[in-house]
Amino acid sequence: MAVKDDVKLGTNVKIFHPDLVNLYGCVIGDDTKIGAFVEIQKDVTIGSRCKISSHSFLCEGVVLEDEVFIGHGVMFTNDLYPRATNEDGSLKTADDWYTIKTLVKHGASIGSNATILPGVTIGEKAIIGSGATVTRDVPDYAIVVGVPARVIGDVRAVGDRQNLQISVNSL
Repeated sequence: MAVKDDVKLGTNVKIFHPDLVNLYGCVIGDDTKIGAFVEIQKDVTIGSRCKISSHSFLCEGVVLEDEVFIGHGVMFTNDLYPRATNEDGSLKTADDWYTIKTLVKHGASIGSNATILPGVTIGEKAIIGSGATVTRDVPDYAIVVGVPARVIGDVRAVGDRQNLQISVNSL
């Protein structure tokens, strides 16, 4: 595991354990922090001032805008119909895959162990609860939880952390 030479790092990027990550062919914006045991694949773009917590996986086709938070163990996917082999039984190669893009907008937060299916857009300042499975687009400022993830509130209406906790506990 390592940071490959083809990674474009912005200024002041902090990779806490460079020997315990797998980064290749990606772009990382200024002042971003990356924890241990993170994989960021080719054609991923991460904005400035993001935080990627340990054990997270950002696959090809993911775009994070500025100031996005990714909790521990977050998994992105990029193929709705993954298969190991083609119809003729031959192993798939890179030429056989069709990557579906995913966008996480400015200031969104994704809680630990969430799974993000391909092709979704997570709106600006949205909050994805821990363990949620996001199967469709999330509106700006929405709070979503569950499997599949569903909207339970609006960040602007909740206001502070205490009210957010009360909102989540009332489920």
